[in-house]
Amino acid sequence: MIDTHVLLWWLQDDPKLGSVARGLIADACNDILVSIASPWEIAVKHRIGKMREGGAAVMHAIEEQELRLVALAPAHLRVLEAMPLIHRDPFDHLIIAQAHVERCVVITDDAQFPAYGITCVPA
Repeated sequence: MIDTHVLLWWLQDDPKLGSVARGLIADACNDILVSIASPWEIAVKHRIGKMREGGAAVMHAIEEQELRLVALAPAHLRVLEAMPLIHRDPFDHLIIAQAHVERCVVITDDAQFPAYGITCVPA
């Protein structure tokens, strides 16, 4: 699963995305997951003027790139509600909960993700 900033770096071919992370995302053998929280976060930030990209455009790009969007499921909410409040970002909480349920590694530069028992790969 890729964190929101990693998704944007990937879509924009941003040099901030490291070669290891870039290689993992580009490898057709890997199933790259994107939480529904990412386009939702982008749409919210776009509406308030904090982000140039819009959520709908990012959703289209996710489809074009053949990334797998992870919708919200009851199991994700059960994990989310039981999580400690180490991190204060609600969008990241959903990404973390989904990563737990889906049993996947997260590509992120957020130093707080591992505190939730998530295996991370640096972006």
